[in-house]
Amino acid sequence: MTSSTPSTDQGSGLDARTLKVAAVVVLGAIMSILDTTVVAVAQNTFQDVFNTSAANAAWTATGYTLALAAVIPLSSWATARFGTKNVYLTSLVLFVLGSILCAFAWNIGSLVAFRMLQGAGGGMLMPVGMMILTRAAGPERVGSIMAVLGIPMLLGPIAGPILGGVLIEFVSWHWIFLINVPIGILAIAYSAWILDGEEEKSKPPFDFVGLLLLSPGLAVFLYGVSSSNSEGTFMSAKVLIPMVIGAVLIVSFVVHALRGKTPLLDLRLFRNRTLSITVVTFTFFLIAFFGASLLFPQYFIGVRGESTLMAGLLVAPQGLGAMLTMPIAGRMTDKIGPGKFVLTGIVLIAIGLGVFMFLGAGTSYWLLGGALFVQGLGMGMSMMPMMSAALATLKAESVADGSTLVNVVQQTAASIGTAVISVILATNLKGLAAPTPSASAGAFGDTFVVAVVLIVICLVPAFFLPRKKIAVATPVDENGEPVKAAPVMMH
Repeated sequence: MTSSTPSTDQGSGLDARTLKVAAVVVLGAIMSILDTTVVAVAQNTFQDVFNTSAANAAWTATGYTLALAAVIPLSSWATARFGTKNVYLTSLVLFVLGSILCAFAWNIGSLVAFRMLQGAGGGMLMPVGMMILTRAAGPERVGSIMAVLGIPMLLGPIAGPILGGVLIEFVSWHWIFLINVPIGILAIAYSAWILDGEEEKSKPPFDFVGLLLLSPGLAVFLYGVSSSNSEGTFMSAKVLIPMVIGAVLIVSFVVHALRGKTPLLDLRLFRNRTLSITVVTFTFFLIAFFGASLLFPQYFIGVRGESTLMAGLLVAPQGLGAMLTMPIAGRMTDKIGPGKFVLTGIVLIAIGLGVFMFLGAGTSYWLLGGALFVQGLGMGMSMMPMMSAALATLKAESVADGSTLVNVVQQTAASIGTAVISVILATNLKGLAAPTPSASAGAFGDTFVVAVVLIVICLVPAFFLPRKKIAVATPVDENGEPVKAAPVMMH
């Protein structure tokens, strides 16, 4: 085994060893993110194959989301207790096992149960992966390394429908799950080889009270939020009751965490001004991003009559734009801070989304493709710089809690964005006197107005993000001497 200490030289970029560690995390992220979007396009197939209702089939997505929400808060404690490598490998194994079982599901109930097993594994892949990346690169290069992770995060929602459409149309629905098996086996073998099997010295006490408050609170709250999709309103008892119960549990956890010595998730991190500003910006950003991402394929399929596969291809320019700017923004964020990039990115997203406010039944695909490309440029300049800003100022011992916190925010905001935009779209479509293609396109355009407003709101907190290189806190030992970065151990 060899060791390397992450370089603090901003001009050196990412060394080969750090990139190998990044490859470990990207493999896991690809599976987790693709799986969510691939299953979304298979809902009609599940209804036909298992002879079930749309509401029951939707649980294949809802159950996965609830399992994710329940296990994410455990990430920080689990890595401190068992080590990042052990937790990451366990998550991969659970995800692959769940994928295999899903492919052999015999009814809708078994499929939902196996999807929840997948979610239990997938829930920790992203937060633990972010911990691994941040520790490997060091805080000085967190922007560059997060840009690597951002590629699957942005391309997943685009590639998922394309992959799902191809597999369902030309192979069979079983392969939307079996496709995870070779990727997962590769990820498990590669992670076991590359990652260091360190023995974590910290043995924190387990916060049972925090677990009983936060994990069920998030799951129940998100269940209520996701139920609004089928109910078409937030005023239904099926939506409001779980949301209120979940919110009460989450607030109770906040009170508990601020009073406790070793809470499941350390909310005192919000005393960090940069982290707090970033989380607020990130929340509005994700609500708008995931909400708008839901609208693009629905417009192309529902109004323009395109197939799922073609709809995915039509959204692809967004991913291309992000791929161009994301690596540059990641490197430059490490040098000059995230503020300028995030502000510019949000403006570009607003311009691109603004085009969709004027949708018609025959709007040029060239115009829409160009607008999506501009949005992608903005996404690459804003999403990962925000995530890196949230983690760069944290001390090494706080990275685990910070990563978990960011992922809790991401999962919650994504669910809220999808639900809010879905309800608004449903309301606009119901209000049409005659559901002609032109009128339906107008309903989509009106819904995009909300997404644009949410993105513009992001400019307010983003204005206060650092516009110069983020100062990284240097850890010191008991003698006041600087502590060197922990080595990245690899074979």
